[in-house]
Amino acid sequence: MSSPPRLGFFTRLLDEVGAAERYRLATEQIVHAERCGFDSAWIAQHHFHEDEGGLPAPFVFLGHLAARTSRIRLGTGIVTLPLELPLRVAEDAVVLDLMSNGRLELGIGPGGNFSAFRAFGLDSTDRGPIFAAHTQALRDALAGQALPGGDQLYPPPPASLPDRIWQATFTVEGARRAGAAGDGLLLSRTQPRPADQPGLTLSDIQNPMIDAYLAALPPGRAPRILASRTVFVADEAADALRFAESGLQRYHRRLVGLGRARGSASTTSLIASMDVHLGTVEAVVASLRQDSALARSTDFAVQVHSIDPPHAFILRSIELVAEKVAPEFGWRRDAEGMRQVA
Repeated sequence: MSSPPRLGFFTRLLDEVGAAERYRLATEQIVHAERCGFDSAWIAQHHFHEDEGGLPAPFVFLGHLAARTSRIRLGTGIVTLPLELPLRVAEDAVVLDLMSNGRLELGIGPGGNFSAFRAFGLDSTDRGPIFAAHTQALRDALAGQALPGGDQLYPPPPASLPDRIWQATFTVEGARRAGAAGDGLLLSRTQPRPADQPGLTLSDIQNPMIDAYLAALPPGRAPRILASRTVFVADEAADALRFAESGLQRYHRRLVGLGRARGSASTTSLIASMDVHLGTVEAVVASLRQDSALARSTDFAVQVHSIDPPHAFILRSIELVAEKVAPEFGWRRDAEGMRQVA
């Protein structure tokens, strides 16, 4: 992309503490990211599974963040739309956008936690059609269209809010649908490799998605492509490897327990297979330069998961990304913390 990327901080709220402390630490991390000049903060919604994601109520948490911040954009990455009433999502989005002075970025997706569908009385095999229907209902409501029965949303949706919808997907067809709708495209930090092509890089998988997205965009519609990446920067390489050993091995054991991985694996192999960028500033910059999908994105969001560094090291990584890493890719901030566009 011709313009420097916007810089985001992403969290799944997975600090190794209780729920209340997770929310407090994530708040501090996002406040710190704003202080360091980051353009956006993104949070994930996950139901039930403590080790997979720490937050079932994204709009509640973002409302809290809206009161603690003043500039950074606040994104859902994502709302699992098949498990929600789309009109309630629209209402919460409008209220949050008003309370945050127009800072909401509304990311939606079909969800990947299939067991949660059973808890909500749904069949996960129906998630595609449900997502399509709920997306259309959400879009109609945010466009101010009359609802069944003749009602309309109150408060009225800001005119720009429908233009701030993003869709997350793992597939080329999903990327094409996001582009055709004029929505933003949310790319994952990692993706499973096809069984017959285990050597593919993340860029090998995501570049065709970007191609399909760009080809489907309506004429005159500016692309919005956010690449989320696992990035942990430390002053000492040994610290980065130590926390990777702990966090990635714990995550791998969980995958084995779920039947999604087999046997043991070295930390080095997990760093590669989970598309992790970690180490000193120089090592992370060199690693990210190999990511051609990142080079084509308009937005770049960093998260530390599934590494689990302590809170102080996450804060330091946020600082190093803003001060040393992101500027290597064209990102700049001014004295007030806003991004400078060259």
